[in-house]
Amino acid sequence: MVESGRAGEREPQGMRQSGQRDESREAERAELWELWGFQLYQQGRLCQLGSEFCELEVFAKVLRALDKRHLLHHCFQALMDHGVKVASVLAYSFSRRCSYIAESDAAVKEKAIQIGFVLGGFLSDAGWYSDAEKVFLSCLQLCTLHDEILHWFRAVECCVRLLHVRNGNCKYHLGEETFKLAQSYMDKLAKHGQQANKAALYGELCALLFAKSHYDEAYKWCIEAMKEITVGLPVKVVVDVLRQASKACVVKREFKKAEQLIKHAVYLAREHFGAKHPKYSDTLLDYGFYLLNVDNICQSVAIYQTALDIRQSVFGGKNIHVATAHEDLAYSSYVHQYSSGKFDNALFHAERAIGIITHILPEDHLLLASSKRVKALILEEIAIDCHNKETEQRLLQEAHDLHLSSLQLAKKAFGEFNVQTAKHYGNLGRLYQSMRKFKEAEEMHIKAIQIKEQLLGQEDYEVALSVGHLASLYNYDMNQYENAEKLYLRSIAIGKKLFGEGYSGLEYDYRGLIKLYNSIGNYEKVFEYHNILANWNRLRDRQFSVTDALEDVSTSPQSTEEVVQSFLMSQNLEGQSS
Repeated sequence: MVESGRAGEREPQGMRQSGQRDESREAERAELWELWGFQLYQQGRLCQLGSEFCELEVFAKVLRALDKRHLLHHCFQALMDHGVKVASVLAYSFSRRCSYIAESDAAVKEKAIQIGFVLGGFLSDAGWYSDAEKVFLSCLQLCTLHDEILHWFRAVECCVRLLHVRNGNCKYHLGEETFKLAQSYMDKLAKHGQQANKAALYGELCALLFAKSHYDEAYKWCIEAMKEITVGLPVKVVVDVLRQASKACVVKREFKKAEQLIKHAVYLAREHFGAKHPKYSDTLLDYGFYLLNVDNICQSVAIYQTALDIRQSVFGGKNIHVATAHEDLAYSSYVHQYSSGKFDNALFHAERAIGIITHILPEDHLLLASSKRVKALILEEIAIDCHNKETEQRLLQEAHDLHLSSLQLAKKAFGEFNVQTAKHYGNLGRLYQSMRKFKEAEEMHIKAIQIKEQLLGQEDYEVALSVGHLASLYNYDMNQYENAEKLYLRSIAIGKKLFGEGYSGLEYDYRGLIKLYNSIGNYEKVFEYHNILANWNRLRDRQFSVTDALEDVSTSPQSTEEVVQSFLMSQNLEGQSS
C-alpha cells in the first residue's frame, strides 16, 4: 500500500480537493454496495449475497455506508439464519490478513486496525460476540508490534471494545484481564504526558462488576466513569455510561439518581440515533429495568415490548439481542400477571429466548441461566393453578430441572458466595414448597438469606424477598406462626422503607399475616390487616395511573452536562455528610 503523503508534509490544495472527492465517491459506492446487497436479500438470492459478503474487501466497502445500517443487519442476519457463517468467515479472513501484514510498515497496520475496529464493531452490534472478539484480538496483536504513543492509544481503544464483547459473551474472567491490560497502556501514556479519556473503559468495567453482582464496586466505578464525561465525547459512549450508572444506582436503591440518568440516556439515544436504532432499544431495556425495580410494573412491560419490537425490526431471526429482549419481557410479564395467573404471554417470550440462545450458543452458556430461571418461575405458577395432578407434577419437575441447571451454571461462573447463586437457591426454595418438600425448601431459603445478607446487608430488597418467601413457607405449610410473623413484619418494613406504602410486594405479606392471625385466632389483628390491605389497594389504584413512560422521556429538562454535574454534586454532598 502507498501512503498519500509523509507525516508533516503539507498537501497542495488541489490534492486535498481530489481527496475529498475520492472520499465522497467511496461513500457513494459503499451505499450502492449496501443497497445492492439488500436487493439480493429481498430477491431471496442468499447464496449469491453470502458469497459476496464473505469477501472481506467487499464487506469492508459495505461497512462504510452508515445511514442504511439497519438494512445491512437485515441482510447479515438472514445469511446467518440461512446457515452461511459469514461472521466467522469474515473474522477468520481478517485474522489471516493481520498475520500476513505483521512485518509491514506502521501505515499498513494502522489501516488494518481501522478496518478491524469497524468490522469488529459491526459484529459486536449484531451480537456475534465470539467473532468480534477474534477481530479485536487480531487488532490488539497489531497494536503491540509498535511500542509508540499512537499504538498505545489504539491498544486502549481496542481493549475497551474487547471488554465490551467479553462482557456480552459472559467471559468475565477474561474481561478482568482486558481491563488490567487497558490500565497498563493508560499508565504508559501517562508517563509520556498523554491522557486517554477513560469514560468508556470505566463504563465497561461497571458493566462487568454489575454482571458479577459486585454492586458496591460497580457503583464506585460508575462514579469514576461519570467524572470522565466531557464535551466532544461520542454520544454512544455518553449514553452507555449513563445507562450503566443508572443500573448501578438501581441496585444500590438510589432511585432518584437512577431515574435522572436513564431518562436522559433514553432521550439522548432517541434524539441522536432515532427511534428505530438498536442503541435506543438498549436504553429502553435499562429504562424497563428501572421501572420494574421501582414497582411501575405495567409501564415496564410496555417499555420492554417496545425494545423487543425495535430489535426484531432491526435484527429479526435468531439473534442474541432479540433473545435478551424476549427474556426481559418474559420476566416483567410474569411479575405483571402474577396475581391474575395468566402466564401465556410470559411463557411464550421465555421459550423464545431459550430457543434462540440454544440455537446460537453452547448448551452450558451462562446466558441460559437467567432464561431458564424465568421459564421455571412461570411453569411453577402454571402448575400451581393446574387442576390435573399429572400435569402439575410434570410441570413442577420441568421447573425443577431448569432451576437446577441455572444454579449449576451460576455456581460455575460466580461461585457459591454470589447474589446470583443466592437467587437460584431462593427459587429452588419456592419450588420445593410447591412440591411439598418443606425441609428442602427451608434449607434453600435460609441459604439464600444468609448469602444475600452478607453481600447486600440486612435491609436490601433481595433480602426482603427471601425473608418473605421463608415466612410464607412457615405460615402456610409448617405452622411455625411465631417465626412467620417476625419474618413478615421484617419483609414489610424493608419494602415500605425502599418503595413506600404502595409497594406491590406488600400485598402478599399482608395476605400472609391475615391468614396467620386467622390461624391463631387473633381476630383483632385480622381486622387491622384487612384495613391495611384496603388502604394499600386504594394507594395502588392511584399509583402510576397517569404517567406514560415513553412520553415521560420525549424531552429532557437538562443538558447532558447538567445531568452529569447534578449526579456528581450529589455524590460530593453525600461524601461530606458521611
